[in-house]
Amino acid sequence: MLGAAIHGLLLAFGLILPLGVQNVFVFNQGAAGRKLRRALPAILTAAVGDTILILLAVLGVSVLVLSWSWLKIVLFAAGAVFMVYIGWTIWRDASAPASAGPSGLPAKKQMVFALSVTFLNPHAILDTIGVIGTSSLGYTGGAKWAFTLATILVSWMWFFGLALAGKTIGSLDRGGVLLRGINRASALIVWGMAIYMLYTGVAAVN
Repeated sequence: MLGAAIHGLLLAFGLILPLGVQNVFVFNQGAAGRKLRRALPAILTAAVGDTILILLAVLGVSVLVLSWSWLKIVLFAAGAVFMVYIGWTIWRDASAPASAGPSGLPAKKQMVFALSVTFLNPHAILDTIGVIGTSSLGYTGGAKWAFTLATILVSWMWFFGLALAGKTIGSLDRGGVLLRGINRASALIVWGMAIYMLYTGVAAVN
């Protein structure tokens, strides 16, 4: 069981470390708030969303995404639209007057956006199915649950740590100049991901 847990920890860190829309969004919410609790809706929603995806992958339910090509196309299209909107929201926040200071999204919007970047991100879904789901097949019983819980633990720790890192940087950047630069860069990254998502969706049709 210990070996399965270590495998799950390392695998989950490898998947979650690369820069992604989820990471950008949670970091920005942490940076925009004066207190970490203001980013809790984004943190908890992203972590719960990842937990659901991991459980579905391990239980084999999410394999349907791979077998229904039309569903993948819908996910890519909807995901791209949400990425464009999220990028615009981040860019708009970066363009706010300096006197306004950083402003995190309201709790409801944080939850909606966190859900969209989790469940409308085909690459995240396919990575979860293809990597975590497939890797879990090598375990049974207690070892399988140790592997699963380890991957879930990494998600929760990562999102809390990411928001905390954002808050730390935000508190040091009193004038908001650095944060506005980070937000603009984040918006460009999100838009780039949207373009790539559209390209991948078109390729899937062909």
